[in-house]
Amino acid sequence: MPTVVRSRTVPARPEEVWDVISDPYHLPRWWPRVERVEEVTPTAWTNVLRSPRGRIVRADFTRTASVRPRHLAWRQEVEASPFERVFAEISTEISIEPEGGGEARVELKAIHRLRGRSRFGAFMARRAARRALDQALDGLGRAFGGEG
Repeated sequence: MPTVVRSRTVPARPEEVWDVISDPYHLPRWWPRVERVEEVTPTAWTNVLRSPRGRIVRADFTRTASVRPRHLAWRQEVEASPFERVFAEISTEISIEPEGGGEARVELKAIHRLRGRSRFGAFMARRAARRALDQALDGLGRAFGGEG
């Protein structure tokens, strides 16, 4: 099961970071390839993504944990989706810790459980997750006026 963890200091207080990461409508500001968010409820939403080839893909998510302003987790609903052939599970966890000077240390964890023969591509899944998490941290940095 490829698990990837990336972290970075963001130039914002933990509460400010929480306000951005906990609101799905903010995902297009910082999460890679998200063009818009639809059908938002307190515990679920749909991301409208653009693939690297320009194709529009919809992905449904469910919030699985929320501890303001420290921890947030969600899972992608892969069953009956285009992702089901490759993934048995896709989940994301975000932890926020205060740093000195009014900054926050943000840790992103991606957990991808591959299905069937896709397990042989774990190194590629790990590389893609690492790239996505780094891009998300870049986006968070830009959202708070820092470098991305």
